Amino acid sequence: MAAWALWVLALLGLAAVPWFDHLMLQAGRPELAQLNASTIPYLLAIVVAATVGAVLASRLPRHPVGWLLLALGLSVTGSGVADGYARYGLVARPGVLPAARWVASYSPATTVIGLALVGFVLLLTPTGSLPSPRWRWWARVAAAAPVVFVVALTVGPGLVIPPYQSAVEPVTIPALAGPVVVAIVGAFFLTVAGLVVGAGSLVARFRHARGVERQQLRWLALAAALTGVGAAVVGIGMAMGGTAVPLFAAGLCLMLLPLATGAAILRYRLYDLDRIISRTLAYGLLTVLLGGSYAVVALGLGELIGRDSSLVVAAATLAVAASFQPVRRRVQDAVDRRFNRRRYDATQTIAEFGDRLRQQVDLDTLTAELLAVAGQTMQPTSVSLWLRPAHPGTAA
Repeated sequence: MAAWALWVLALLGLAAVPWFDHLMLQAGRPELAQLNASTIPYLLAIVVAATVGAVLASRLPRHPVGWLLLALGLSVTGSGVADGYARYGLVARPGVLPAARWVASYSPATTVIGLALVGFVLLLTPTGSLPSPRWRWWARVAAAAPVVFVVALTVGPGLVIPPYQSAVEPVTIPALAGPVVVAIVGAFFLTVAGLVVGAGSLVARFRHARGVERQQLRWLALAAALTGVGAAVVGIGMAMGGTAVPLFAAGLCLMLLPLATGAAILRYRLYDLDRIISRTLAYGLLTVLLGGSYAVVALGLGELIGRDSSLVVAAATLAVAASFQPVRRRVQDAVDRRFNRRRYDATQTIAEFGDRLRQQVDLDTLTAELLAVAGQTMQPTSVSLWLRPAHPGTAA
């Protein structure tokens, strides 16, 4: 119940952001609005992270990652609310809102806290505990970094960010100015380093993991790989001057990791990863092949009959429909051989066993072969066969 209450609080915080933007427009300061095409994908990603966190925290209340994801959603929405409050109370309508200056001073802390939470999510996934006791010292350092950052903002020169430079004077104790600047910079870099260390902890876990934990980490590895591809798309799109595709890819990248984390911890379809990858590759290749075939047939017939003829569309559609199943089988078989070898080998083994079964009549031989096939394809920890005894008067 507490998890979903925090989830509702995070969504209410998101709802406050467009309300503050509306107040900015009424005050004649539209340039201070926060919501635009570049922020919407990130807000959607935060909704996904908070939702995954609520599901994890409600089902596994003792697992810390769910609560960390919820706290991440709250920190990001808190950042949006604090920014809207400070912009309206300091720049758009100075003096209208109380304590706006202090809210602006502490606003950078929400970003640092959010980064620290992401680092701990990586550090504690998927088991909910550190990879080993040797990681405790780093966990203490990573937890202390945002605390030091907040304290430094209180007693030293405030980290004033746009658009508050002219409205906020740094909170300064002159004697502590130098050490506090060092503390702010050091705490920030330690927090960023926590992301790298958290990713490294997943690699260390994967090297020593076995069984279920290894399958869980494979989900995260897949999400990380797709995130890398998405990041490349973002970079290429930005370099080419585009906005829509890079923003969509960036939002998708941010959504993948919390979704993969939730699937791994809840063990949802844990052993279907190879099947999902093979199906994704197969249907992606199938779409490209059939789409290309349709274009070739349509263009070829269009040159002969006329591009505006309905016969061209009908013939191309029939050709693609007729080739769909044969092409799908061939593509799926090729993908399974390369990317899902265990399933391909299991299919081949069962097919060969079926052929031998038609020619075998000895019960002991059949039993031995059946146990061997079950062990080879399913790979259980143990396998046995129970045969119901024949009733009197019936053939064995």
